[in-house]
Amino acid sequence: MEAPMKFICLMGLLIIFSTAWPESVDGASACGKSTPYIEAFKLAPCAAAAQDEAAAVSDNCCLQVKRIGQNPSCLCAILLSDAAKSSGIKPEVAITIPKRCNIANRPVGYKCGPYTLP
Repeated sequence: MEAPMKFICLMGLLIIFSTAWPESVDGASACGKSTPYIEAFKLAPCAAAAQDEAAAVSDNCCLQVKRIGQNPSCLCAILLSDAAKSSGIKPEVAITIPKRCNIANRPVGYKCGPYTLP
């Protein structure tokens, strides 16, 4: 029961932030014409894996991380966002998801704030 409640809270926070957060100037951001908050919503299947390094990473999560990870600055913006932090995401754990998904062409060594993609 606790996991579904966390998921619902995460989704609610992401919806609030994605609708309340202003678009960046000229529609450009680390995530192109989207915002990190909107892209974070797409990473909802990764919620448990981003809080616990021992949690299994779902195929749906890996698919989304692979897609978003093609733009590492967007992935970092999501992981380091206030929305992610306030929903219980641990950046030091979330940063390990591309490796845990065995994504071959992930940007190993990419600096993401104080973290480095393994």
